[in-house]
This record gives sequence, structure tokens and C-alpha cells, in this order.
Amino acid sequence: MTFTKIAALAATTALTASVAFADGHQDRTGWPESFTVGTASQGGTFFAYGSGWANLVAEELGVSGGAEVTGGPMQNMALVHTGEAQFGMTTMGPAAESLAGTNPIAPGLQMTGACAMFPMYQTPFSVTALASSGITTIADIPAGARIGFGPAGSTSDTYFPAMMETLGVDFERRNGGWDDLGSQLQDGLLDVIAFAAGVPVPAVSQLEVQTDVNIIEFTEDEQAQIIAAFPVAGFTINADTYTTLEADARSVSMWNFAIAGCDLPESFVYAVVDTVMGDNERMVNIHSAARSTTPDNWDKNTVMMWHPGAARWFTENAGATIAADMIYGG
Repeated sequence: MTFTKIAALAATTALTASVAFADGHQDRTGWPESFTVGTASQGGTFFAYGSGWANLVAEELGVSGGAEVTGGPMQNMALVHTGEAQFGMTTMGPAAESLAGTNPIAPGLQMTGACAMFPMYQTPFSVTALASSGITTIADIPAGARIGFGPAGSTSDTYFPAMMETLGVDFERRNGGWDDLGSQLQDGLLDVIAFAAGVPVPAVSQLEVQTDVNIIEFTEDEQAQIIAAFPVAGFTINADTYTTLEADARSVSMWNFAIAGCDLPESFVYAVVDTVMGDNERMVNIHSAARSTTPDNWDKNTVMMWHPGAARWFTENAGATIAADMIYGG
């Protein structure tokens, strides 16, 4: 479960805390000297979003911290559960599997040491192909198509292959980081990339700059089939998300949550949540997907136990009514 540290993303190690910290977060009992946030591969939304809030928290709270490249939601659950990362980001489906002991990284291990911290955004499932391929619909994908599903064990890799099978697509499964898969698509080594990432996906935006692409939506019937078979909801990718889109695109999505080690100090996690949830404008400047990183979305967690510090923040500041048996240690 090791991962590569991105040193360039390490946040400052301020010796004195910010004014906001001094005013509202004076109790530092038991706080770690540094922290890491498990994200995903470069070129995906988890990496961009997670790097941003890690640096924001480090700057505001005066604690050294930064993002880590990982295999995504499944691995992040494992890393946070074992304490190898203090924080991480996951998706509701992988979180449920991890708690049930069916995470492929450690089959049989119920990863109950990872607690919910704050809502992030919805992850849409979307399909991209080169315009030159002539693929404009799911039905156009040829038999035996080489489809990139993202890093092994990621949300996309966990669910999208099964979704494609449900829709009757015959394919060869390929894995890799989003940037690498984007390059392979450009080079003709892949026919399609099946993205599960917050929009706009950095790798797709980069592809648009370099070549002509088709962003493929689901038909109403395809969307209905997927919703009936998987833990997702309907979603619309707005036309202004990508320059390629001329109209809104029909999709499905799954909610993402930031997670924290359940044994981290309550005051520390409260301060982290306060930093992220208290300034949505700064979060949106980090990544536009953060428009959904708002207190009213606390109820989108229906799977994980809440960290006590996070539960207290949402109770005090968002009017949340979190049952005691959904709070770790409660």
C-alpha cells in the first residue's frame, strides 16, 4: 500500500497559525505534526481537488501537509484505515465495499477505521473517444474495443466495465493513470476512455486542446439500465463543462466524500472541516467540481460512520441531524 509522494505539492510548514486558526482552533492537543491526503492518479479530478484542499488546510491551520498519488478510492480507504494516510477521498460505492470487507486490495478486511469527513462532489461516468474514430454513441463502440478504465481499483475500474457489459459492449480492458490513457487515446493505442471523475476531467480538457474528441452521452434507456443495476443516480454534464459539448450530456454519477482516520483528534478534524466548508469560493477556485462541496450535502453519506469532529461541525453549522449510531465512538 505504498504510494509516491509528490513533494512539489507539500504545503508550507508555517510556525504560526493563521488568524482564523488562532480565533477558532486553539486546542491542538494530539494534533499530528503533518498529514497526507490520499487522492488518485495525476490527470484526474481527485488529484487536482485533493491537492488543493490539502494545501488550503496546511496553509490555514499551520500544519505541514500535502497530497499523495494513489490508486484512488479503494486504496484510499485502505490507507486511511491503516493510518498510512491521515485523510483521503473515496466514493460511496467503494466505501460500502470496503466496509463490507470486499475491497480487492485486502479481501475480508472490514475497513472501519476510515470515517466520513465532508461531502465533495458527484463523480459522473462519461465516455470519450477521438472524433476521428467515428464513435458518437455507446452503440458505436466496436466489438473488442480497447477501453481505458483508469487506475486499477479506482471507481471507474470498479464499476465502468460492469456498466459496459450491462449495455452489451464487448471490449478489452486497459488500466492506467488518466494522463497516460489520454496519451494512449491520442496515439491510437486505445479506442475509448471510460472516465469516472469529477468534471471537468483535467485529462479530457487537455485532450480538447490537442485534438478533436467526442464526449459520448448515455441514451435515456442506457441511463435507466445503469441506474437500475448500480448504486448511481442520474446526472447531467452541463454543456459549458467542455468546449466540445454543444448541449448538455446525459450521464450517471456517484457521490464522493473526504475521509479521515477515525482516531484523529476531534478538534483537528473539526478544524479541517471548518476550513474546507467555510469558504466555498476558495474551493471552487481549486476545482469547479467544488460547487457541490457545501454543508447542505452532508446527508449524501449513507454508508460510513462520521468522524466525531466532522459530525459536530455539521451539527453546529449545517443543522445536520446525525444519528448517534452513525458517529464513530458514539
